[in-house]
Amino acid sequence: MAIAIISTLSFSVSAQEEETTSKFSLSGSVDAYYRTTFKDAGEADTATFTSFANQTGFALGMANLVGTYDMGDTGVVVDLVFGPRGTEATFENDVLNGIINQAYVYWNVSEGTTLTMGRFNTFLGYEVIAPQANFNYSVSYLFSNGPFSHLGIKADFALSDDVSLMLAVMNPWDTNDISDSGEYSLGGQLGFYDQFLNLYYDSGKSGGLGFEIDYTGGFDVTEDFFFGINAAYNDNSETGTGFYGAAIYPQLTTSDSFAIGLRGEYMTFTDDALEDDSPVLGLTLTGSFTKENLIIKPEVRLDTWGNDLEPYADGDGGFTSNQSSFLIAAIYSF
Repeated sequence: MAIAIISTLSFSVSAQEEETTSKFSLSGSVDAYYRTTFKDAGEADTATFTSFANQTGFALGMANLVGTYDMGDTGVVVDLVFGPRGTEATFENDVLNGIINQAYVYWNVSEGTTLTMGRFNTFLGYEVIAPQANFNYSVSYLFSNGPFSHLGIKADFALSDDVSLMLAVMNPWDTNDISDSGEYSLGGQLGFYDQFLNLYYDSGKSGGLGFEIDYTGGFDVTEDFFFGINAAYNDNSETGTGFYGAAIYPQLTTSDSFAIGLRGEYMTFTDDALEDDSPVLGLTLTGSFTKENLIIKPEVRLDTWGNDLEPYADGDGGFTSNQSSFLIAAIYSF
């Protein structure tokens, strides 16, 4: 499996004649799911404190349309999202109720240098917004607590076939419309043989993220077995909050149409105002069945909090530290 985070988008090649390729291409996806928490406690115990896929019963993920116009050296990408997943990812903080996930222009200055300006999905973390690009359908705590997108300018440098560098100047964390604070953030990514070290910094003011360092990588243990890794540390000196944690993603492909994978994640939230930290363990087992462009993902998830934290209703009028849930998702991409 390819590392999801190193590629913000994957564009399908448009229909083409034998010797002529259209400058415009269109791709996208639609996803929906059914989820249950095995409890009868109403709405109180539905959320996993991660983003997306938190509704019980049948629910819509999102519809996604990505248009690309590529002239070779220059081009533009517009990525539109419709539905709960898209609305949450964009924070509804732009025109038309937050349907613009990405919108940027790019210039291939040279064979190894590309400049990009506009809104683009984050370079931090292992997972992404588009569900077809993730192995697990529900998302991790690490992904949910980092930025989803940035608005600014970045420069990507291919230093060699296996080494890359990205530098960026952007609005603060998830400030996708304007930066009314007058502050900006800095970002960087060093890629080395498909392992990526990511850095992000803003002052932490006006809801900023502060400082974050993030490692994303993985290894093909065998032809059919991939082992992914994500680890991150965040500190916001302005708010006195932060987090640190790691996740592993072992994934086994059993046939051309089926694979199974586990996400094992341990994350701790820190807060100077609290006496104890807030640790959580998330275990997610996902199957992935593919038929043409359709992906069916059955998934079992268990979330357990430590330090006597009991954030979930237990179905008997009390509270508990753990929650188990099952979902089955259908994703169609084109």
